[in-house]
Amino acid sequence: MLTACHERAPVAATPRPVVAVAIHPDGIPPEVSLPGDVEARYSTPLSFRVGGKIIERDVRLGDTVKAGQVVARLDPTDLQKSLANAQAQLDAAQHRFTFAKQQLERDSAQAKENLIAPAQLEQTQDAYASAAAQRDAAQAQLSLARNQLAYAALVADHAGVITAEQADTGQNVTAGQPVYGLAWSGDVDVVSDAPESALASLAVGSKAQVTLPALPGKRFDARVREVSPAADPQSRTYRVKLTLASPDPQVRLGMTAQVAFASTQNQSGAHPFTLPVTALFHDGASPAVWVVRAGSDTLELRRVSVGRYDERTISVTQGLQEGDRVVYQGVHTVSAGEHVRVVPPLHPEDFAS
Repeated sequence: MLTACHERAPVAATPRPVVAVAIHPDGIPPEVSLPGDVEARYSTPLSFRVGGKIIERDVRLGDTVKAGQVVARLDPTDLQKSLANAQAQLDAAQHRFTFAKQQLERDSAQAKENLIAPAQLEQTQDAYASAAAQRDAAQAQLSLARNQLAYAALVADHAGVITAEQADTGQNVTAGQPVYGLAWSGDVDVVSDAPESALASLAVGSKAQVTLPALPGKRFDARVREVSPAADPQSRTYRVKLTLASPDPQVRLGMTAQVAFASTQNQSGAHPFTLPVTALFHDGASPAVWVVRAGSDTLELRRVSVGRYDERTISVTQGLQEGDRVVYQGVHTVSAGEHVRVVPPLHPEDFAS
């Protein structure tokens, strides 16, 4: 009877089955991506060169304009009166010049016959020179008045798209006050704000790939055109402008973009690993994945660096080695040090990059 009362030996826990796959590098250089937006390379305000009251606006926000097209007009009444006054001043100056010229011809002829004193001829010559100068000044004033009347029509200097409306019909504006914003047609830029760690990869002239969520499946070649020499005091990022090599007509200003470029930081010495998003976990505030230790088949939570987030996959640039077995599913149901049994995925193609 005593022999039947001994304690039973503890039953070993059954290893938990987990879906894990041995990973291999992608064979491509690591990429880093930054958000951006599409902007025109040149954008300028349109403003009148004279002040006045707007009586007509011919374009609206989003309209396409051609070079030389009239987009707005001012009330020309006062400018027309100024032109008429300048014309009258020129007529008077021309009359005085004609009289002074005739007087000079008469006095010159009389001076040859010694009929007048030399001092009188000098006075006539002075009057002629003064009349000629007044005529030239009146001509310049008339030309200026004509130009000012022409400035009552606001003309687009370049072909482009109206991106802003800053004055309305009936409003009094001063010379130089913006009325429209014009984004020029032609070169298209993608503007992004880059952290200082990415500046080495985004030097002027370096290449990048641009994707637009509005145009899925399309990638555009771009080249860095300009890098801000100083960081923004608020965000501590650097403004980077990239020019699209061959922009599609479907590329519209203001579209959001994703700029992908090859990273020069390769501290691990290996290419990145593409994993499904289901493998991503966290260790505090840092991204991490579960790795099955070789030999003991126990779990280890390992921190990683993620270079790019895609719709179904992530690109891990640091923290993993070739051949590591990474848990692909059920990452929220396991714990560190747990003994597991690795099973392959039922559909490996679901986890392809």
